[in-house]
Amino acid sequence: MPTTGQRVDPFRNFNFLVELDGIAQASFIECSGLGSTTEVIENRQGGDNTTSYKLPGRTSYSDISLKWGLTASTELWDWRQQIVLGTVVRSNGSIVVFDLDNSTEVARWNFVNAWPTKWESSAFTAKGGDISIDTLVLAHEGLTRV
Repeated sequence: MPTTGQRVDPFRNFNFLVELDGIAQASFIECSGLGSTTEVIENRQGGDNTTSYKLPGRTSYSDISLKWGLTASTELWDWRQQIVLGTVVRSNGSIVVFDLDNSTEVARWNFVNAWPTKWESSAFTAKGGDISIDTLVLAHEGLTRV
């Protein structure tokens, strides 16, 4: 805990790493979709006509989107193709944030039972000079910050 008057800077969003069980993929340029939502169940009680009580319901987790520059590696493509062919292979993983020196882990989110639900490549054009970007969307069953 910082002392009073000590400056505490927020973590930067560009210094992160994605870990996936058994898949060694090059650096990702973007990771989005870390989130969860809990349904609200409204309950009214007899005799109380002015208030609706709100209770927590089912929690769901947002899909995680990973983006990276197209390379010769086919590991993530092969994982997605297994789903297309009817074999569900699930993987656990982590999103890890590092300090500015890239030496100390400062935050980590673990997700479980992930599988690729969508793969997409950027458009190819002879008029452009941009890097080709692949996107993989992962459905998963839980997210924790450790």
